Amino acid sequence: MFEALTDRLTQVFQRIGRKGRLTEEDVDEALREVRRALLEADVHYTVVRDFIAAVRERAIGEEVLRSLTPAQQVIAIVHQELVRVLGSERVPLLWASQPPTIIMLVGLQGSGKTTQVAKLGYHLRKEGRRPLLVAADIYRPAAVEQLRTLGKQHDLPVYDEGTKVDPVETVKHAVKVARDQGYNPVIIDTAGRLQIDEPMMQELERMAEAVRPTEILLVADAMTGQEAVNVAKEFHRRLSLTGLILTKLDGDARGGAALSIRAVVGVPIKFIGTGERVDALEPFYPDRLATRILGMGDVLSLIEKAQQQISQEEGKKLQEKLLAGTFDLEDFLRQLQQVKKMGPLTQLLEMIPGMGQLLRQQQVQISDDEYKRIEAIILSMTPEERRNPDIINYSRRRRIAQGSGTTIAEVSQLLTQFKQMQRMMAELGQLAAGRSRGPLRGLLGAGNAFPSLPGLDGFPGIGTAPARPQPAAHHGRHQSKKKKKKRR
Repeated sequence: MFEALTDRLTQVFQRIGRKGRLTEEDVDEALREVRRALLEADVHYTVVRDFIAAVRERAIGEEVLRSLTPAQQVIAIVHQELVRVLGSERVPLLWASQPPTIIMLVGLQGSGKTTQVAKLGYHLRKEGRRPLLVAADIYRPAAVEQLRTLGKQHDLPVYDEGTKVDPVETVKHAVKVARDQGYNPVIIDTAGRLQIDEPMMQELERMAEAVRPTEILLVADAMTGQEAVNVAKEFHRRLSLTGLILTKLDGDARGGAALSIRAVVGVPIKFIGTGERVDALEPFYPDRLATRILGMGDVLSLIEKAQQQISQEEGKKLQEKLLAGTFDLEDFLRQLQQVKKMGPLTQLLEMIPGMGQLLRQQQVQISDDEYKRIEAIILSMTPEERRNPDIINYSRRRRIAQGSGTTIAEVSQLLTQFKQMQRMMAELGQLAAGRSRGPLRGLLGAGNAFPSLPGLDGFPGIGTAPARPQPAAHHGRHQSKKKKKKRR
């Protein structure tokens, strides 16, 4: 969603980064570009005005203009002010002192409320809760059936009384069931309309009055831009919202709503929707989104996604294999399957600092279909071939290509690139175990699936081939001795 804004801001910062010292005129020129970029991204004009004023006030101070690294100081100030606009810190869900906690989701029709109810239930169940979903949208055709289906697919209990009962009564009964059977929280799917209308708002007010929800969360579609801000203001006026769920941040809109809604409405964003999958709901961290917008990636979220998919014990075994140089195609297949569970490859790469902009500059098209193709090739090999790829001769490659529906050239390319990746993995493993004391050591040693990502870079359709690792110094001496012997 923020690609265009990120690219514009990156260009501005690169331009001022080439200057040794900054003058007040340099700062003003850069901020004019930033202002234009924010307005073009559909950020609310009052937010832009206040943001630019705050950055300028801090950026023209003596500690910046006389600094040895003024450009970096300005970027740091922009990052801090972005975090402030987005809410400064994460605001978690409130929990009732006497269970069950009642969470009511509201919003316009088409904002994705029913899907978000299931996503929130799935997210909270992973945290050890026992959620009960309530189907209280009796007006939209098949809304009740949709929630039933989502609940069945993901083993989440759903309470409903059909479409003939007053939804306020349905919700009251659901809360009693939850209290009697130990469900906590109760997550209510409410009716929406194409536009805010009085009967809809009155029904929501009656519902809130009847069950006194702990949280009233507005589900706002980030693709609607400034309209999302206007909708949030009206809902907050009538219902006193406690938080927002901003959906469709994986879309291609300009993203201004995400930067405007918190500052204009004064209600914290608690979750963001980043895709259609049931696990594509993330707690909202203002500092992480600000870092993404500035093109600095989001390694913390990437690590968290990885740690959810692989245990510490598995990570330890993987690290041992890396250090021993015995990482084989079976290990790679397992890692590939873990990475698939983490989400679309494009989103994962965007979390790596600088990677998103690099891919856009090189116009590299990334397809998640490559997961399937690589998986098909490896699954067409025998266990012995996966453990020892060196035995795969021409006839074996032909058989593997036929079994996977690919070509011999694609199989050969995969094997060549896997060997390159093996060498790179061994070097990374040694670096993590020995010399590194920075983020790389933490990533490789934290028991997560992240080490497999660099190896994906060279596969067909995913990216450019990774640079061949430079041989170690002792390896080079060994080679030169061999050449000398041959010459003799």
